Amino acid sequence: MPRAPKRRRYTLEIPETVEEVSSSSSSTCSSSFPSSFSSSSSSSCYPLLSSTPSTPEEEEEKEEEEVHAAAGTLSPLQSSPSACAPPTAFAAAAPLSQSSSQEGEGPSTSRALPDTESLPRDVIDDKVADLVGFLLLKCHTKELTTRVEMLSSIIREHQDHFAVIFSEASECMQLVYGIDVKEVDPTSHTYVLVTSLGLTYDGMVSNEHSMPKTGLLILILSIIFSEDGCVPEEKVWEALNAMGVHAGMEHCIYGEPRELLTKVWVQEQYLEYRQVRNSQPARYEFLWGPRAHAETTKLKVLEFWAQINGSDPRSFPDWYEEALREEEQRAQARISTTDDTTAMASASSSAMSGIFFCPQ
Repeated sequence: MPRAPKRRRYTLEIPETVEEVSSSSSSTCSSSFPSSFSSSSSSSCYPLLSSTPSTPEEEEEKEEEEVHAAAGTLSPLQSSPSACAPPTAFAAAAPLSQSSSQEGEGPSTSRALPDTESLPRDVIDDKVADLVGFLLLKCHTKELTTRVEMLSSIIREHQDHFAVIFSEASECMQLVYGIDVKEVDPTSHTYVLVTSLGLTYDGMVSNEHSMPKTGLLILILSIIFSEDGCVPEEKVWEALNAMGVHAGMEHCIYGEPRELLTKVWVQEQYLEYRQVRNSQPARYEFLWGPRAHAETTKLKVLEFWAQINGSDPRSFPDWYEEALREEEQRAQARISTTDDTTAMASASSSAMSGIFFCPQ
């Protein structure tokens, strides 16, 4: 039996000190997923990165080392109770398993960034983590931010490296938290933070230390899409467990994951959670809920996958065709609705004309 593809280890830490990470290693949330799911520029988002293949014995030795190797500190979130290594939006092995024309090729960087050799990698990692923390606070306060503010508040003496730091922090926000950093005014370089894929839910509560949960929601929607629109519950948990997210175990970002998936997101109508017909003992499955269908599309999900993988949506032909079919159905539904509205308006107008101009 062929061995599973080698996985990289990505970790985003939110500790107060290295000692705290060591003392609370049992509560560290970790994520492990194939390197093909992340572009090269995202490594600073996950400072604990092992990118070269190694033997299982070496992996076990590195596991202990990684727990104690806190790298980037998000200073605005210093009261976070534990080190946290959130998964990216596509950390599961199920998505992107479809064969593509780029199979075997490494991920590509979509934008050219300045040479960072003059600045140590750990310094860049620290600044990226600081900027992510700053952007998370902006999410809480629903405020815009500017390049000037980021330079003066976070980047400071490393302003020549703003492009790479900002790029990696933006990618981290998108992959981990499901938040897009969008420029709304190119003149003043003003940015707004919005949830990815057109979703209106971020999962943040009034608690100032809560963090966006859209990244995990996008992952679940993606797995469902990749499984023809309906996925057994056990397969979802298999993917989440591989990322360090376990039912019944409090997570530093998502809280209790089972409640989030089977109650909160069901009530929010992003997921449908139903018993598999005639299953004894009872088994359950997940589908997209009506709100997910209303706010996003399969094509947006696939484009998100392709961006992360440094490829093109057409590299996944079966899913691309399915996504295009949905787009066509949506377009036809809009046309039908418009025609019905026009017909009703015309009929109403004719009726009113008959009232006022009927012959005597």
